[in-house]
Amino acid sequence: MILNQIRDILGQPFYYTDNCLIYNMDCLQALKRLPAEIVWLTVTSPPYNIGKSYENPMILDKYLDWCEAWVAEIYRITRPNGAFWLNLGYFSIPGRAKAIPIPYLLWDRIPFHLIQEIIWNYGAGVAGKKFFSPRNEKFLWYVKNPDDYTFNLDAIRDPNVKYPNQKKNGKLKVNPNGKNPTDVWQFSKVTSGKNRASKERTSHPAQFPMAVIERIIKASSNSREIVLDPFIGSGTTAEVALRLGRATVGFEIREDYCRIVADRLDNFLQHQTDQEAQLELFGTSKAV
Repeated sequence: MILNQIRDILGQPFYYTDNCLIYNMDCLQALKRLPAEIVWLTVTSPPYNIGKSYENPMILDKYLDWCEAWVAEIYRITRPNGAFWLNLGYFSIPGRAKAIPIPYLLWDRIPFHLIQEIIWNYGAGVAGKKFFSPRNEKFLWYVKNPDDYTFNLDAIRDPNVKYPNQKKNGKLKVNPNGKNPTDVWQFSKVTSGKNRASKERTSHPAQFPMAVIERIIKASSNSREIVLDPFIGSGTTAEVALRLGRATVGFEIREDYCRIVADRLDNFLQHQTDQEAQLELFGTSKAV
């Protein structure tokens, strides 16, 4: 099994289950040690280099070189029909840009083939006074081979169809499972605060909602394939991958964030075990 191979190479993980390995390691150093073409899908959001508490800010050229280096390793370890989903935000360049999308500066440094830019639109955020209030982030969907990649549209169809029974020449015009979600996704942010915190909220300062990552993993991978997040952060990618029957590997350089991930996955797995026990008990009682 590939996870066993990874564990043999990298050693004892910070956290593991049968289908999950979480390492408290610098991802670039770890990725360099892995063999080629072992991962089906990578979903990640690296530091934006904007001075957050979990970052070590670099000068611009050094940051772009670093991004190019770790993306090259992702490309090397991705299977021929695999995919790479990248979320990167904005930063300012004094005298040139207030908020330039970071991928604009990396477009010629990424060896993958770009399929599409996905806009994640959310409802809350900072309010602008001399600019429009920001309400989106972007995911770039890359593949290794533009002629051979996974896209499970039926797994992610949107059932909210305005005219589900509309016909043309006696045939339904809309797929009965729903419509294509389009390249603009409406999902709420993971909120914080005493009275409005999301149920899935952890103490990590930059956490994606599971719904966003769920759509990506469903669309771009299949059951039992390996999903990687080299900047695992709060562990959203790992939890969603496990929920969907995938194996998962994550790297995180900060030990305190690794602990957040470990606690989160323990809670999920315990809840899953409790649910299975209840279902088994209910089934037994019903049979009696």
